[in-house]
Amino acid sequence: MSAVQHQGAGSTTLPIAKAITAGLRDAMTADDKVLLMGEDIGVLGGVFRVTDGLHAEFGSQRVVDTPLAEAGIVGTAVGLALRGYRPVVEIQFDGFVFPAFNQITTQVAKMHNRTSGRVNMPMVIRIPHGGGIGAVEHHSESPEALFAHTAGLRILAPSTAQDAYWLTRQAIESEDPVIMLEPKRRYWVKGDVDPDHRPELSPWQAQVVRPGTDATVLAWGPSMPVVLESAEAAAADGLDLEVIDARSLAPVDYPTIADSVRRTGRLLIVHEAPVLGGLGGEIAARISEQCFYHLEAPVLRVGGYHLPYPPSRMEHAYLPDLDRVLDGVDRLLEH
Repeated sequence: MSAVQHQGAGSTTLPIAKAITAGLRDAMTADDKVLLMGEDIGVLGGVFRVTDGLHAEFGSQRVVDTPLAEAGIVGTAVGLALRGYRPVVEIQFDGFVFPAFNQITTQVAKMHNRTSGRVNMPMVIRIPHGGGIGAVEHHSESPEALFAHTAGLRILAPSTAQDAYWLTRQAIESEDPVIMLEPKRRYWVKGDVDPDHRPELSPWQAQVVRPGTDATVLAWGPSMPVVLESAEAAAADGLDLEVIDARSLAPVDYPTIADSVRRTGRLLIVHEAPVLGGLGGEIAARISEQCFYHLEAPVLRVGGYHLPYPPSRMEHAYLPDLDRVLDGVDRLLEH
């Protein structure tokens, strides 16, 4: 069966991976300054086949197979962006981004400020992130807090096919550098995509995907399906959870989150990254400051443990699952 199922004029059903492919293809068609760079992204189409077919369509000058050298890949993209191109860089796995960390944090993030706004850095760095695929070491990281801590970077984390398509397009259109965190264990989850109608919601805004009254649960990227599953399980016990997809991690859309918390009085934050030093801690602090007199309970977090990511046979005990999310909800409601 084809990965694409037509749902009507302009609407298709695509896996998240192929929605990203479609977003890249349409961006490259619309602007010949857009080019792709990365390891094995050309003829092979990438290890997850996200760039499959683009090399044949656009050629080796715009879909560039690079050496295994992440610092060199990002550094080359900096030069291309300075010359007016819009490079889209693929980091093959999340754990491979660290050799490029210096380029990202000292060049990509700083160039606009360093030049007093005279130079933009329109670049997208795509990173398949998160666990749950049974991989070896360095293939299942969640480094969002490291990049969110660095001023000058934007971070997007799609969780649906529709967002995967449009956030890809909007990231490429941005004049600022964007880290695109793609939920690799959800790559083959299908959803409706409408490439003909640009969403009214800004890419930097969160989205309430399930209204509720008893507590707010915030998540992003690969954690969204387990949070939505937990909300349905809680509903069977008479609890009405509001679920928010953060979508943008830098900037974080605090007004949407705070508005929800002022109505529900409770907030649970769920992410795969370790709780210690994780982005959830910053969000918890901000919401505690902004919603202090509305909170009925402390803001709680459910996430990874302060450990190196475990071997594949043990990752189920590390990643937030339905039981751990519902336990967090129970602890919220105890207050």
